[in-house]
Amino acid sequence: MKVLLVDDQTLVREGIKSLLSLSDNLQVVGEATDGDEVCQAVIDLKPDVILMDIRMPRMSGVEALRAMQKSGLTQPVIMLTTFDDHKLVLEAVQAGARGYLLKDVSLETLVAAIETVYQGKTLIQPAVTEKILQGLQGMQQQFESYEAPEPLTDAERKILRLMAAGCSNKEIAEALFKSEGTIKNQVSSLLAKLGVRDRTRAVLKAIEAGLI
Repeated sequence: MKVLLVDDQTLVREGIKSLLSLSDNLQVVGEATDGDEVCQAVIDLKPDVILMDIRMPRMSGVEALRAMQKSGLTQPVIMLTTFDDHKLVLEAVQAGARGYLLKDVSLETLVAAIETVYQGKTLIQPAVTEKILQGLQGMQQQFESYEAPEPLTDAERKILRLMAAGCSNKEIAEALFKSEGTIKNQVSSLLAKLGVRDRTRAVLKAIEAGLI
């Protein structure tokens, strides 16, 4: 699997690169020092997975991810974060990032995460999930978040996956060949089943519960 590293700190990039060199299944094909270099690097290098720092000086990882989407670049992105970045991680969820890891991650966890998102799945390191959920606790909710959400249909799971990729109701409707009104109703039903008040919480709850 070909990996692109994106981080403004040279020591961090070198550390991760050295770590990944210990795996026979991975190859670092390139590096970028800021978010504004990402799109061109993806076009030139065609990586399978992108490891990207969520905080960078000129263009953040979230902004770079949005720029990728506008350019039609669909490679899965794993955001590298810290314990203080839960607000940015929430934005990254909405922007369609597929994985979230703390920067002090072990080689085993890092390789497993890359393999997971390469296979089309989503991964949030438990420590990151806990911090995000703590950050959500102070936000007003319209109703309770149930410990065991109601079972979801296959159609609802498809909608959740598209929501996790940052798609709007209109984009989901186009992808599933349904009307925007139908999708809006299904999204509302999803929120009620998951016991959350908005799309970001829905995605986080679904990831936490292993629904997507």
